[in-house]
Amino acid sequence: MSKIDHSLFSADKHALEKEYEVCPKCGSELVMRNSKSGPFLGCASYPKCDYIRPLAHHDSQQIKVLEDSACPECGKPLVIKNGRYGMFIGCTSYPECHYIAHDEEPDDAPQLPACPKCKKGQLVARSNKFGKTFYSCDGYPRCKYTLNHKPVATECPACQWPIMTEKKTASGVVLQCPQKSCMHKLVES
Repeated sequence: MSKIDHSLFSADKHALEKEYEVCPKCGSELVMRNSKSGPFLGCASYPKCDYIRPLAHHDSQQIKVLEDSACPECGKPLVIKNGRYGMFIGCTSYPECHYIAHDEEPDDAPQLPACPKCKKGQLVARSNKFGKTFYSCDGYPRCKYTLNHKPVATECPACQWPIMTEKKTASGVVLQCPQKSCMHKLVES
């Protein structure tokens, strides 16, 4: 049986954690650190020096310039770019102009009900970084009420909560109370 040389496995000499770059602020070595957002490079002299740099750069890349479309803010041509959260349309004169085109809902789109929790805000459709739609109060961060399914201005007959959510199933559309204590269902005809 062969012996294993344990000095090869010392934790402080891990190849991915050693970065032989110097800090542009103070000249100390940059080391790999971790946060809830993921790994990054930071100065070894922290907290004296607070320099940090992300490991992955999320620079947007231009895909195609739209010569026939003008930016509504500065008049320069618009461009299709691929960025951190996918493709989007922005201005070619970035960073001077920060215009980004957003999908506008048509004016005849049905209005979502008011927020049943704070009774001050309006529920609005939003999408997360994966493109999935969810519904939340426009009074965020004061009101953190969110729903995963489309809200409908129908009072729950069981608990009198002012809204229900619309779920599409194989048997048709079902309205369900979003309150975890109720979860009453109505089959829409």
